[in-house]
Amino acid sequence: MRPGDGTPRRRRLRDRVPVRLRHHWKPAGALCAGLAVMLYAFGDARISPYVTSASRVEADTITENVRGTVGLYDTSVSHSVQLEYNQTDFDKMMKEFKEDGTKDSIPADLTIDGVYLQDVGIRLKGNSTLRSLQGGGGMPGGGRGGAAAGGQAGGQPGPQGAGEASQGAQPPGGGQASGGGQAPGGGQAPGGQAAGGGQADAGAQAPGGQAAGGGRAGGGMTQYDLSADKPEELPWLIKIDEYVEGRAYQGEREISLRPGSNAQVPVNEALALSLIDGTGEPAERYSFSTLKVNNRPAAVRLMVENPDTEYAEAVEGESVVYKARAGGTFAYQGDDPSKYETSFRQLNKVGSQDLEPVMKLTKWVENSSDKEFAANLDTYVDVDSFAHYVATQNLLMNFDDMAGPGKNYLLGYDLNTKRFSVLGWDYNLTFSGDATAGPDDEMSMGGGGRPGGQTEETGQTGEAPQGMPGPPGMAGGPGAAGGDEDPTAGRGGQGGGMSGHALKERFLGLDAFDAVYKKAYQDLYEKFFASGKATKTLKDLAAQAERAGVPAKDVETVVGTLRTTVTSRTTALAKNKEVTD
Repeated sequence: MRPGDGTPRRRRLRDRVPVRLRHHWKPAGALCAGLAVMLYAFGDARISPYVTSASRVEADTITENVRGTVGLYDTSVSHSVQLEYNQTDFDKMMKEFKEDGTKDSIPADLTIDGVYLQDVGIRLKGNSTLRSLQGGGGMPGGGRGGAAAGGQAGGQPGPQGAGEASQGAQPPGGGQASGGGQAPGGGQAPGGQAAGGGQADAGAQAPGGQAAGGGRAGGGMTQYDLSADKPEELPWLIKIDEYVEGRAYQGEREISLRPGSNAQVPVNEALALSLIDGTGEPAERYSFSTLKVNNRPAAVRLMVENPDTEYAEAVEGESVVYKARAGGTFAYQGDDPSKYETSFRQLNKVGSQDLEPVMKLTKWVENSSDKEFAANLDTYVDVDSFAHYVATQNLLMNFDDMAGPGKNYLLGYDLNTKRFSVLGWDYNLTFSGDATAGPDDEMSMGGGGRPGGQTEETGQTGEAPQGMPGPPGMAGGPGAAGGDEDPTAGRGGQGGGMSGHALKERFLGLDAFDAVYKKAYQDLYEKFFASGKATKTLKDLAAQAERAGVPAKDVETVVGTLRTTVTSRTTALAKNKEVTD
């Protein structure tokens, strides 16, 4: 108190500082001074965080698992999916997608096999498949109408490697692309004018399938003419936990409804997944289902497990799984992890592991000599598993694998062995192209292994169907600008701006890996084709599609085309001494 007046004395400033701090003010002052110096010296420097924790626990756990009534991917029963959403939300989503390609989720109520889930998220799924929604024509696999998929007019690459020929523009070569654009390199553009002045037939027969202008080609490549007026036909990703954290349906957070409906339901993808599942390698589960959206008519769809956290956690061993992004690259981009986030998405163990293993792999693949690559690949990659993956893609005639434009692959990093495995996903372009392609031949859309994609038995050219990327050197194909293949592409590699993968190309280009690759190829040939499994599986898939609601005549058309392709593939490989000896 103040002397004489009894009022409390005001505390001095030093008295307001905690006693412990007053006793240790020198260390605290030194710390503040040090921080000030560091801020001044390094204030504009980038700090790149690395996760150093050795934890292998998945942080994002399921807290509500809806059991359901029947197994989601039980192929012996019929399935039904119903989505109900606010039309205003849908219209806004479609408007944003058409304007800038945004694929945001909107809330919807889901009823799946009679089980009701409120407020799931749904969004459009796909890249090139969705281009017909943005004003381009519905092309096989989603190519844009009038596009020369390998490069722009004049040979300039387009966005994300898929360039377009400008309407009416005249690039070198003189080949007219479909839609009025000019195809670079003098190659033949399906549906337009050939480089030599001849007219290409827009409805030309594609190898192994029906006319490329509308139906199924190559046993699996379908033209999708998507429309916002038919939401039951759109490719959807259903996100069970989008608005309810920790929720899953039978352990699944995401369900994918693949492109193609009714008569165009992708039986080829179901066939590929069925064959892979019998080899011990991871394969997404699937089932056929009806889909009803609001008050629209129901459509038969292929429902497929989407690679997510749970899919990654199911990979054999203690693995971190990274999903390649369609617009990304496998190139080494320095030691900043943030540089790789546009190329890879980590699916599991986020927070306890990071992208450092991928960074080390890309650096080594890019900088190692051929001798070093041959000697030390098994230090970084499970070579037997990788040979199995590469052989599978060729045998199933999959153009759009890790080296394709969609970059459809996963990298699984085993935390115990410290080695990578390559895992496949997205098989809707399997069984397309040249059924005679052997283990050393490039697998490309429309044809592979022979000049121009010409098949030995049919003599048909392997030109890509209208709007699809063809083999290197063809109009619309990888490396089409100037009509030349990428001279750096190895055996079986795919050059060009939109395709190619250094790991696959170097593996196939070196004799050191011939033995392990050919052994994997021969083993899988026996399992897929020589055993008759592909043909038997097709019979079962036909029954599943018909049970789901596809008319019998449409099932026979789809399955009949695939059966022809499978028979041609089996016959051609049986004659190939590289495969049977």
